[in-house]
Amino acid sequence: MFDIKTQEIELGGKTLKLETGRVARQADGAVLATLGETVVLCAVTAAKSVKPGQDFFPLTVHYQEKFSAAGRIPGGFFKRERGATEKETLTSRLIDRPIRPLFPEGFYNEVLVIAQVLSYDGENEPDILAMIAASAALTISGVPFMGPIGAARVGYKDGDYILNPTQTEIAEGDLDLVVAGTPNAVMMVESEANELSEDVMLGAVMFAHAASKKICDAIIKLAEKAAKDPWELDLLEDSGETKAKLKGVIGADLEAAYKLTNKQERQTAINAAREKARNAFADLAESDPAAYLGTLKLVKKLEADVVRTAIIKEGRRIDGRDTKTVRPIEAMVGFLPRAHGSALFTRGETQAICTTTLGTKDAEQMIDGLDGLSYSRFMLHYNFPPYSVGEVGRFGAPGRREVGHGKLAWRALHPMLPSAEEFPYTIRVLSDITESNGSSSMATVCGGSLSMMDAGVPLKRPVAGIAMGLILEGKDFAVISDILGDEDHLGDMDFKVAGTSEGITSLQMDIKVAGITEEIMKVALAQAKDGRAHILGEMSKALGETRTELSAHAPRIETMQIAKDKIREVIGTGGKVIREIVATTGAKVDIDDEGLIKISSSDLSQIEAARNWITGIVAEPEVGTVYTGKVASIVDFGAFVTFMPGKDGLVHVSEIKNERVEKVADVLTEGQEVKVKLLEVDPRGKVRLSMRLVDQETGAELEDTRPPREQRDDRGPRGDRGDRGPRRDRGDRGDRGPRRDRDDRGPRGEGRGDRGDRGPRRERSDNRNDDNGPAPEFAPAFLNRDDD
Repeated sequence: MFDIKTQEIELGGKTLKLETGRVARQADGAVLATLGETVVLCAVTAAKSVKPGQDFFPLTVHYQEKFSAAGRIPGGFFKRERGATEKETLTSRLIDRPIRPLFPEGFYNEVLVIAQVLSYDGENEPDILAMIAASAALTISGVPFMGPIGAARVGYKDGDYILNPTQTEIAEGDLDLVVAGTPNAVMMVESEANELSEDVMLGAVMFAHAASKKICDAIIKLAEKAAKDPWELDLLEDSGETKAKLKGVIGADLEAAYKLTNKQERQTAINAAREKARNAFADLAESDPAAYLGTLKLVKKLEADVVRTAIIKEGRRIDGRDTKTVRPIEAMVGFLPRAHGSALFTRGETQAICTTTLGTKDAEQMIDGLDGLSYSRFMLHYNFPPYSVGEVGRFGAPGRREVGHGKLAWRALHPMLPSAEEFPYTIRVLSDITESNGSSSMATVCGGSLSMMDAGVPLKRPVAGIAMGLILEGKDFAVISDILGDEDHLGDMDFKVAGTSEGITSLQMDIKVAGITEEIMKVALAQAKDGRAHILGEMSKALGETRTELSAHAPRIETMQIAKDKIREVIGTGGKVIREIVATTGAKVDIDDEGLIKISSSDLSQIEAARNWITGIVAEPEVGTVYTGKVASIVDFGAFVTFMPGKDGLVHVSEIKNERVEKVADVLTEGQEVKVKLLEVDPRGKVRLSMRLVDQETGAELEDTRPPREQRDDRGPRGDRGDRGPRRDRGDRGDRGPRRDRDDRGPRGEGRGDRGDRGPRRERSDNRNDDNGPAPEFAPAFLNRDDD
């Protein structure tokens, strides 16, 4: 029933298997790609005809991660996969960028590529597998595709390149680089690096390209077994005669237009030339619409000829610069008064307003993906409104291009961020492009770096970015620095390099030809290094190093470490204690499983109050230490004082003042703040405090000036009571039985006589049966014993 064809190769120590003929057989091409236990299905379909009047190539790529692939159920209310996540959008672009240039010019049939992750083992990333599956599906589909391409991911650790690294190896290493290429040349590069040199980066690209060649060979072998018949194309061929005629009509106009250095003036002149061409061939639009459409397409070729010839032959660019000069740069920080950090970065006619906002841990971005829930403390969002290029267009949620440009800037800045221990803030950088004629993503890198430094984020080093271009004519080529928008559209390469004075942090390349060589990349990297150094120098004029103080409007975060066995006490039952701390002090308090506490507020007094509260909870009382507390309750013999959160002690009536206190309530009231010294913690945990040994105004300790106990009144010494010996040796007391059974005395107050007002116990000494005669009649029997 199934006509299954497979092809296997070894990739990074594992087996890569490509299979077709079992699944999605009604698609023009469908391939199951398996690496380890990660499986991706890619299906390709193409329209058999072109819509009337269509003059562009409608290629759409969708990459989707099924949560079932990792044995998970999606979060949220609907519990199903919905709109594309950031990772899905970025991977869709990763597939699109290297395959788009490989469709023949003039092919305008709609093509749809859908890649779905069906199984994920947590080790082998599905994005590379999706790129390979898409290439294989296109190659066997019969659709005109000048592939195949191969793709590989490379890591770098301890001086060695790692093919197909695991996530752990990427995290521990210094590089995460993805390369796609044909058997002959590199087509696309995407990377994040930890300040690596140009030579190391170039070596990584070539290492990845060598692996991608093997993948291309495997796809070709699969196509030999399973490819469908190629489509017959009826492409409109360029007419030399028509092009010559068109050049005679508008050639001089285009040359004059591209000598205008102002973008708006240049664009107006170009539009006028295009309108002139439409009018000159208006008759053809009625007699042969296809030919008319083809003629108008030649206008762009004439524009490219004008720009490319001037660069290759004369070394002159559209705005009059040479190939290496960077446009004038103006940077300023503190541009917005209320933002935590802000910068306005302008390079020629490209401008970005970048702001940095600092937040607490609860502001981290939660990401729900195949690996489960994860959190990101650094976010970078990029916006590209239509007015930045003087156009009217859609303004709303970010599109794929905005997501991709923002991620490129994120990769460039991310390696230079301080660790969470060094700087425990959540960081969000927002880039709003207000003008664009050239690389706005690299302007975002520069402006984002300055805005974070303005906010007080201690970056390891400032980061700058530059976009490089390429004009390739046969064996002749020219690499150009800081490309304009028109040079991007009419050139052959968009090569973006970001980094510090020490090395590269991000590298991205897209090309429009069938690939570039190692020689061209080497020249581009060296030229980009010089341009990056120049931009860093201009940025330093605005702000040379990170500010040491945070903005007055930014939250302050302080950390403290407590023992793990104290976490429960800080949180309290059901979170009662920590909620009370937050509600009372106004500060935010976060605590992790290791006992690390982060206290945040824009008011330092709130942070201090929360810190003191927590310190009081976890601290152990120390004898001899003075504390500030509040009277919790008053009793006849003293007052109980809360001197630490959750800890009370007794101030005995004799320890309130040096002089005699008749009634505690006359001196203290509940809720009154007092200063106490901890005298003793007995084995049962009871705490004895003293107020009299502390100056209640200053909190300073006082000397104990009270005389010894026997000198406090005129009672004199207690006297010699005789050698009574141990109580158990005082004589045979007989078997008296339990106290309640000793006699029939009855209740104490009945039948035993009136005891009268005996006064305080310490004044009763004359009633003792020592040398003072017989005991009173109401005395208990044991006082009349002649034990001695």
